[in-house]
Amino acid sequence: MPDQIFKFKEFSVAQDKAAMKIGTDGVLLGAWTPLDHNPESILDIGAGTGLLALMMAQRSAAFNIDAIEIEENAYEQAVENFENSDWGDRLFCYHADLNEFAEEMQDEEKYDLIISNPPFYAAPFSSEVDENEEKMSSARKMARFSDSLPFEHLLRGVSVLLSEEGIFSVIIPFSEEEKFIDLASQVHLFPKKITRVRGTKDSTLKRSLLAFSFKKTEPVTDELIIEISRHNYTEAYKELVAPFYLKL
Repeated sequence: MPDQIFKFKEFSVAQDKAAMKIGTDGVLLGAWTPLDHNPESILDIGAGTGLLALMMAQRSAAFNIDAIEIEENAYEQAVENFENSDWGDRLFCYHADLNEFAEEMQDEEKYDLIISNPPFYAAPFSSEVDENEEKMSSARKMARFSDSLPFEHLLRGVSVLLSEEGIFSVIIPFSEEEKFIDLASQVHLFPKKITRVRGTKDSTLKRSLLAFSFKKTEPVTDELIIEISRHNYTEAYKELVAPFYLKL
């Protein structure tokens, strides 16, 4: 099927085995994530197809980019996509649960950047309406619903694995932003940058892109609008994702 391989400018992502296909959320997060601290080691939690790790490999000089994925088919897909990229020597995927991984790695060297597009169910952007939501496979439900990786568990794992000067970058529904920031503060992670995302200028806020660190500062806050009209994208959105999408 033609949609089983998604081609970006510098890499391709096979997605026939993974429950969750390439979508705006993942590309937004990978393009937006701050890299000004020049991370040498990166961890992608809940890798899926491996998209975020691949985007980090394109955008950064990090010599060590790890990913973890609990669902077996998605794990195999990520490994395949890593091996088929130009950065296979920098990318490694673990078939692991976050809690087990954090426990095993807690005495190892920490990661300078942790990135995650965690499972949640929220309304898609206007151009991504899924008419077959009720037919989701169990694997897709695991990938989409936060019960499989509660925010508390995610943040606890991040607090163990993140370096003292590191950054944790995540995308969540805007409706969960306040709760997520509160939960993060309980493990001493504080927002450094917040970008709230709308589908169009007249639509409600849909997503929050959040970057956290262990330092408590006043976060830089802004807003991103994706479309002017259906498939007519704003300049800000095009500038952000242009290094990746073939047609931008």
